[in-house]
Amino acid sequence: MPYDSAATRARLLDAAYHEFSERGLAGARVDRIAAAASANKQAIYAYFGSKDNLFDAVLGDRLSVLADTVPYTPDDLPGYAGALFDALNANPDLLRLTRWRALERDDATPGEIESHLEKAVALRTALGLPDDRTAIDVLEIVVTISTAWTGVPEGLRAVGGEDPVKRQAAHRAMVVAAVEAICQSLGGSGTPASPAQ
Repeated sequence: MPYDSAATRARLLDAAYHEFSERGLAGARVDRIAAAASANKQAIYAYFGSKDNLFDAVLGDRLSVLADTVPYTPDDLPGYAGALFDALNANPDLLRLTRWRALERDDATPGEIESHLEKAVALRTALGLPDDRTAIDVLEIVVTISTAWTGVPEGLRAVGGEDPVKRQAAHRAMVVAAVEAICQSLGGSGTPASPAQ
């Protein structure tokens, strides 16, 4: 059977995703990634050059998947926040990966910067914001609100004995309502999304 370099690269990205989300950049080991991908360590360096570059590739790949799963809708920011909440709660490894990145590396890739600026321009237009800086601030606040549930300790998710599924649905509704209030306070319409799925 001929060697399939695309399949090897995909397996390496998948194995690295699990390794990095579990252990972070510093704790991840290329030998474990290679073994999980049924590849050798040299393949990692051949495709990505370094462990840091592999981390960046994994992050870029997973953020691209997230962007495909949750299309950015600046004209419906509450709906975007609710969809982002759903996607991240269905896939907590991605949020863990981004938190490791924030802990271990305080930089943004050129692709991330470009993506944020594109989103800011669209949001500025949709909400009639005064400048891109304000739009970036709003975007970051919306993303942070959408990710807050995943940072709540398990014991606090069901305070008072409430069913965790109902509690999560209530939290999601609050996320959507909070983003709607932000949009209204800025003078944008921010079409409301359904409170729960």
